[in-house]
Amino acid sequence: MKLLTYKKGTGYGLGAVIGEHVLDLNKAMGTKLDMLGLLDKGEKGMEEASEAVKAAQDKAEAGNMSGLQSLKGLKIAAPIPRTRKNIVCLGLNYAEHVKEGGRDRDLPPHPVFFTKPPTSITGPYDPVIYNRAVERLDYEVELAFVIGETGKYIPKDDVYSHIAGYMVFQDISARTLQRQHQQWFRGKSQDTFAPMGPYLVTPDEVGDPQSLDLWCKVNGQIRQQSNTRNMIFDIKTIVSTLSEGITLEVGDVFATGTPSGVGSAHPLGLLKVSDVIESSVEKLGSMRNEVVAEK
Repeated sequence: MKLLTYKKGTGYGLGAVIGEHVLDLNKAMGTKLDMLGLLDKGEKGMEEASEAVKAAQDKAEAGNMSGLQSLKGLKIAAPIPRTRKNIVCLGLNYAEHVKEGGRDRDLPPHPVFFTKPPTSITGPYDPVIYNRAVERLDYEVELAFVIGETGKYIPKDDVYSHIAGYMVFQDISARTLQRQHQQWFRGKSQDTFAPMGPYLVTPDEVGDPQSLDLWCKVNGQIRQQSNTRNMIFDIKTIVSTLSEGITLEVGDVFATGTPSGVGSAHPLGLLKVSDVIESSVEKLGSMRNEVVAEK
C-alpha cells in the first residue's frame, strides 16, 4: 500500500492511493485514526487497511468510484506530520559522500547518529524556509523508514519485521551552523528542514530496500544519484545497533544518510532562495520543495 496523510479542514485525513485516486481509510474502516494511530494497531491495523483498499479497488474496476477522491486535488502532508520523538538520522553513510567532504580518514567504523526534532518536519510539496539564522543552505536526499513494531536488542535477521514502511526524505542542512557548533543538531534542525513523503510505502511494495535508486535535482539538474546498496551501514545494521539498550517504538522515523553530490561539494553550489529541490527514491515517489525566504 501507499499510505498518505492529507490536510482535511483544520486537521488531517488518512488515505491510501488507488491509481490516481485516494481512499479515505477512516471512512472505509469506520475509524478515526491518524498515521500513528494506524501504526499503533500493528498487523491487525495494516490488514484492515489492506482489506479496505482491496474492496475499493474491486469496486473501481467495476466502475464504482464511490469513496474515492482525486489524488491531484489533495494537499498532501508528511506521512507523519509530527513524530513522537526526534528523527534518527545517519551521517557519513555513503563512501563517496565521506570522500567529497575532504575527510582524509578511514570510513566510520560504526554508524554515525544524530537527530532532528519533530518541529523540522514539513510536507513533500511544502516550502523549505531559508531561515534568518541560516547561512550556506544544502540538500541531502535520503531513504527513510518508519518503525512499525516496538523492539529492543533487535537481531539483524528480525529487523525488517519491525519496519512499517519507507518514504523519501530530505535532510536539509545549514552548513555554517553545522560546523560552528562542532555538532550537527542545530544546523540540521531548523524549521522545515525535514521534508518527507509523499507516501509511506509498505514493505510488500518495496521489495529489497537495499537496492533502490535515489536522486536529487535542483532546478531540474541532477545533483545526486546513487543506489541504497552503496550504504556503508545497511538498514539491518542501523536498527540492530541503535536498538542495543534503546527501545525503538512504533512511529520512530529513521533517515539512512545521503550519497555524494551535496551542494557544499558540487560545482553548482549551495541552495538559494527560489531554488526548487526534487527528491526521489525508486518505488517511493518524489517530493518537490521550493526554497523561500523567511518572512
